[in-house]
Order: sequence, then structure tokens, then C-alpha cells
Amino acid sequence: MKIEIKAPAFPESVADGEVSLWHKQEGDFVQRDELLVEIETDKVVMEVVAPEAGRLDRIHVSEGSTIESEALLAEITPGEGAAAEPAIEESDVAPTSSADAPMGPAARQLVEEHGLNPNTITGTGKGGRINKEDVLQHLAEKASAPAPAPAPATSPATQSVQSSPAAANEVQGPTSERIERRVPMTRMRARIAERLLSATQQTAMLTTFNEVDMSPLMKLRSQYKDQFEKTHNGTRLGFMGFFVRACCEALKRYPEVNASIDGNDVVYHGYQDIGVAVSTDDGLVVPVLRDADFMSIADVEAAIRDFGLKARDKKLTIEEMTGGTFTVSNGGVFGSLLSTPILNPPQTGILGMHSIKERPVAIDGQVVIRPMMYLALSYDHRLIDGKTAVQFLVTVKELLEDPSRILLQL
Repeated sequence: MKIEIKAPAFPESVADGEVSLWHKQEGDFVQRDELLVEIETDKVVMEVVAPEAGRLDRIHVSEGSTIESEALLAEITPGEGAAAEPAIEESDVAPTSSADAPMGPAARQLVEEHGLNPNTITGTGKGGRINKEDVLQHLAEKASAPAPAPAPATSPATQSVQSSPAAANEVQGPTSERIERRVPMTRMRARIAERLLSATQQTAMLTTFNEVDMSPLMKLRSQYKDQFEKTHNGTRLGFMGFFVRACCEALKRYPEVNASIDGNDVVYHGYQDIGVAVSTDDGLVVPVLRDADFMSIADVEAAIRDFGLKARDKKLTIEEMTGGTFTVSNGGVFGSLLSTPILNPPQTGILGMHSIKERPVAIDGQVVIRPMMYLALSYDHRLIDGKTAVQFLVTVKELLEDPSRILLQL
């Protein structure tokens, strides 16, 4: 009896998905919980695994196909002997073209697109099959390899270029080519673009700025980071935990920043679900810290670490990225000195963190050097007045410059 492999049930916020990569092909034998296919939605990449060991008899949807929730993907014939895959008889002659090489469609497209010789690519799949990851690894190694030494013989055209220093500066081999490559946006990138454009067109977004002296936090972190890591099972003490806790306290005092607009209604949230922007190779994702106001600094740091690992491995679930009443984004990890973060609708506020730079500041009439960070609060002016936005940001600043107030809720 065949087992039907279906797509996961999508939540209401996700209309459909796209089959991005099959890791197995028809006729392949698979083990229980072995990865079969990846499905890319607007928010995350979902992985579908084999429920039992068996042979993948039929694939119903090809790569690039758009599917709906719980769509039929494939069929498996279960069997205990599935692991003992029969040997594949192959010719002793190595394939000479991508059409003859054993590879998946995604890998074949990359090979043909880059004009690669399949003989030079090591396949890690069964029977030496070349996967998409093998091609990407080959391209990465090729890009990092040193350039070959120039050939001793030169053509007349090359000799004429070498005879003129000015011409030699103008023509530098590959740099003189005007190469263009057109690729379709991924669903996630297209969705990000759509939401960012919508945020700028459908909100009255303004940004207010301030700066915070990071000396107290840096001193506190330096004093307790080793003890903190030992006490909390390897969780490192960073700055994000303090920022999230400071935002939670400020949101309680200024509920408009924690609200959202729904038509002609204002929805005031009696909880703080803080979205934390995490960068991935495919774009920015925003997993949510549920009830962050009840989380300790250690809880926040541990959760953010787990989110980062999941985002890197594409393991974030849609539930972990849905909702949120306020967002914190740290552009400082990439070296940003100052920016205007874009709102994440229907939220009405987002805090932008930036790089810590030593700058001269005036304290008690004296010019001193302090580690300073610019803060940026973007807000929806339809709901939040400028006065409220400034007071919210000043509150965050004051809490960070005196961390004991966060713990005492002062």
C-alpha cells in the first residue's frame, strides 16, 4: 500500500508555496525522517521528510511548481529492505555533458547556466549523483581558487595592448566584460519587497533619533559575562537582552507604540510580543519573542541564539514568525552607524540599534570619550504623536544608561 506525501498545512497568512528543491528522485530509496523536498513560502522554507522507509515511486509536483496547503507531493511504497538500494550499473566512461551526468534538475540548471564541466564536480548523492549543493560548493571553491599564471605566448592583439600602458590600464581581461545575469526573485525576497513597499506607501512613517551612552552596559557585561555564561548553560550575555527588556518597560508606559491600526479601530495589545530581526542569506526574517515582558535577560539571549541557529538552517516555523507588537532591529552588527528602520505592519513602531563608536561627549561640563550608540525609532504618525515617540525613545535611553532601573522597573 502506497503512502501519500503531502505538503504541510499552511496557516491562513500563507496562501501557497513553491516546491524549491527535491532532494530525492523517483526510484530512490529513502529512510524514515530523511529529507525529501523543500517548500518555500512567503515567510519560511518548510522541509518535508519521509514518514517511513521505502521507495519513492512517484513525484506529483516538479521543482518550481506552486502548491496549496496539504497538496499531494509524492507517493512512497514502504518496505523494510528499502535501505538496501540495488547497485546502479553505470558506464565506466565519465559523463561529458550535463545531459549525461546523474544530477537533479536544480543542479543541471546551475551547471548549464555557468557552463561547468560535470566531470570536475564531485557528487555526494547516491551513485555519485550531483546535487544542487555540490554545484554551489564547486562554484565557491572555484571563486576562491588563485588565478592561473598567464600563458607565455600572447596573441598579436594582446601584444598591442601590452605595448601601451594606457591601454593596459583600460583592458584588464575579465573586468572588461559587461556580464549580466537575470534570475527570478525567490518567493521570500518578493514578499519582503512587497511588504516594504506597502509599509512606505500605506503608513505615515517618521523616524526620531537619540543616542545612548553604552558605558554602563559594557561595564556590566564585562564584569558578569563569564559568570552569566556558566550560570545559564553557555548562554552568552549580549546587549540585545537589555534592549528588549528596556523596550518592554517603555511599551508599558506608552501603549500607543505597542498598538496597531485595524481599519478605523486601534487595537491596544496588553502584552509585549517583540520581533527580533535576524539576517539570513535569503533576506531578513523576524521571529517573535512571545510575552517578552515575562522573560529574563537570560531567556531573551537564549531565545535569540536559538532563532539565529534556526534561521541559518532554515528551521524557523511560520508560527515563530507570525504576530509581534513591536520590533527591534540591530543594524550595528553589520557596521551601520545610523539608519531609518522600516515599519513591520501592522506594528506601529520599530527600534533600530547601530554600531557602538567612541565619540567625544560633554558630561558635567567636561569633554570625555564614551562608547556611544545612535538609536532610531520609526513610528506610524497616524497613531503615534511626535511627543510620544520622543518620550518613548528617551525612556529606552534612560533605562539602558542605568540598567538597574530595568530590574527595579523604575
